[in-house]
Order: sequence, then structure tokens, then C-alpha cells
Amino acid sequence: MSRFLIVTLPLTGHAHRAVAIADELSARGHEVAWCGPKSYFRPLLGPDATLFPTGTRLFRDQAGHGIAALKSLWQQYIIPMARFMLPTVNRAMLAYQPDMVVADQHALAGALVAHRHGLPWATLVTEAMELTHPLAALPRVDAWVRAQLASLCREAGVTDAGFDPLFSPYLLIAFTTPALTGEQPFPGHFVLVGPAMLERPGAFAWELLDPARRKVLITVGTMATGLAADFYQRAAEAVAPLAATVQAIAVGPADLLPDPPGNVLVVPSVPMLALLPRLDAVISHGGMNTVCETLAHGVPLVLAPIRHDQPVVASQVVRAGAGIRVPFSRVRPGQLREALVTILDDPSYRGAAMRIRNSFAAAGGAPAAAAHLESLVQVAR
Repeated sequence: MSRFLIVTLPLTGHAHRAVAIADELSARGHEVAWCGPKSYFRPLLGPDATLFPTGTRLFRDQAGHGIAALKSLWQQYIIPMARFMLPTVNRAMLAYQPDMVVADQHALAGALVAHRHGLPWATLVTEAMELTHPLAALPRVDAWVRAQLASLCREAGVTDAGFDPLFSPYLLIAFTTPALTGEQPFPGHFVLVGPAMLERPGAFAWELLDPARRKVLITVGTMATGLAADFYQRAAEAVAPLAATVQAIAVGPADLLPDPPGNVLVVPSVPMLALLPRLDAVISHGGMNTVCETLAHGVPLVLAPIRHDQPVVASQVVRAGAGIRVPFSRVRPGQLREALVTILDDPSYRGAAMRIRNSFAAAGGAPAAAAHLESLVQVAR
């Protein structure tokens, strides 16, 4: 039996993957403890989980698009969150005495404290940006990110040349496969396990789904609804003329679509993994979690990326043949409808999504990730 300390961000696409892996580790007889805000993690983990609470630092909506959005994410969330979490992660390390730290790639405090204590640590890569390193084509932006990391490391007392808190030298677990990333020469300690999926609890009015019509989910995830009102309106206008054959489920606050067309259901949330087998297509912002869960069920996508790694993910899906990309801010209802009809009617998109699904299934998901962690901790001993 080993002890694992998990340090992750209180964001759905990050935390849920870590929970899926933690469940596997617990089922194998290991102990798992967590660092994070009690208000987020206690309801998610349950009353019996070992949790070292950091207090709460809210994620505030970042600048809208492009490089400005990326810089805003680092300056206003990732770096401040690392500073905020460092004292608690350090206390957890001393009190819990873990055998290994499992750190979300953007929960930098986990990597910093593990390295400072000489403990092996694994990186969980929950986004596509750093894994495939598109910033290499933008050397000034890449240098700016590196400067932020270097400054944080100095503040944390880590001055080792070559230390990179984004990439563990022991084990890096990415929730994708070469079916999306393309064949790349990743280092030997990088393992691509496909999505680690965790169902989101919640009720859903299944009786409202029409079995005679094809079903389409419209979602921009949990972090961008403030930008989504106009997009949802355009998406509703896109599907309205398809009422005879298409029913859409739009996920978000009711005021995003106060007067939806008759073939559009507006719901605050959905049980994603239960709903996906019933879907024929997804219209999405291109968040990696949404995309990978969708493709894990062989469902093609129309992608309207907004910011951060979403354009990278959308490009991967398009290159793999499993979706069509449209501009989030500029796509008109007619263009969006044309893209949707194309992926619904052209079987090649479903076929490509099914190939990715098979790749994900073969990669192993959360059980494979847990097995790699077990192997590493045994070697480290």
C-alpha cells in the first residue's frame, strides 16, 4: 500500500480526472489525500476523504481571446493560485508523509513542494497546450511564460537549473492519445492514457428527449458562459429550421436562451456520460474534457474555440477528421447549421470519431493511469 497526495485545481476538467484516478488507486488498496479548497472538494470527495484545505480562491473570468487570454490566465489565476496553495501543500507533505505527489500540470504548488522535499511526483496533463507545445511557434510568448515560471520557482526557494514544474521528470500522464495529438516523439516517461472520465451527478428529464429526432448537445463548458449568450442565440437559430429531424439540448443558465425554439431544451447541467450515447453530434467550445468525453463515445463535433488550448484541441479534431471548426465570435447561424448538417449526414465524421474512441479505449483511461502511478512508486521505493 502506498500514500498519494493529489494537488489539483478546483475546476471540473481538472479535478474530475484526478478523482477518477484516485478512485482507481483506492480500489487497489492505496491511500489518497488531497489539497484544495474545502468548499469545492468536500462535496466532490465525500465526508471521509483526507483533505488538506487551502481556503478558497475563486476563478474569475479572464480576458477574452488569443494571447491576451493566455497571459491573463497565467497572471490572474495559475501563478496566484500556486502562491496561495504553497503553504497548505507544504503542511500536507509534512503531516501526511506521502510516497508520491500527483500534481495537475497547472497546480504548480504540487510540483514545487514535491521537488523541494525530494519526493517523486507525477504530472497530470489536463490540457493540450503544454503537451504539444504550440507556443514554440511564438517564441516571445513562450519566453514570457517561462519567465513567470522562473520567478515563481525563485519565490518558492527552488533554484535548480533545468527544473520545470510543468513536466515531471518521473512520469507525465496525458488524457489523450496519438489519434488526436498525431504521432509525436514524446519522451519515454510520457504516457497517453486517453480520457479519465467521472460522471457528473444530476437529474435529467429523459422523457423530454424525442427518440425520432437526432440529438445535438450545445455546450461551452462551465467556465465561459459569460461569453456565450450571443453564441447560444446563434446556435439556437441554426438548429431551429431543423426541427423536423433535430432536437438540441443547450447547457447553461435559462437566461442565455429566454425564448428558445421548440426543438431546443435549455438545461443548467447534464449527466454527460449518460447522455453522450444518445447524441448524434456536439457543438462545443473545444474544451479538452468535453471533446475527449465526446470522442470517447464516437460522437463527432462542431467546434467553436474561444481561448487557451481550445484552438489547439479544435485543430487536432479537425485534422483527425472527427469535426468541423467554426469561428466562435463570427459564425452566422447559416454557417453553423451547414457545419452541423455536414457532420450529421457525412458518415466519415462519425467514422473518424469511432476510430478515436477505439484509440481511447485501448489506452486504458483511469485504470492505466493508476497502474503507471503504482509502478513509479514501487520503483521510487
